Amino acid sequence: MDVALTNSIVKTATAMASRETADAVQVTVLKKALDTQASAAATLLQALPQPPLATSGTLGTQLNTFA
Repeated sequence: MDVALTNSIVKTATAMASRETADAVQVTVLKKALDTQASAAATLLQALPQPPLATSGTLGTQLNTFA
């Protein structure tokens, strides 16, 4: 087997393995960022006050439908 061809195959395999590792790291960072954003959004939603119940009219005075 030609040495240059062997070196080329080794370099290609190494580059592919390195790229797969980099992709895995990027996906992990993206997942952590999305988890952080979801946590921040949940905190903001929990901080909102519950809207007051209707006291007059036909809409919202019979049943509390806040979800």
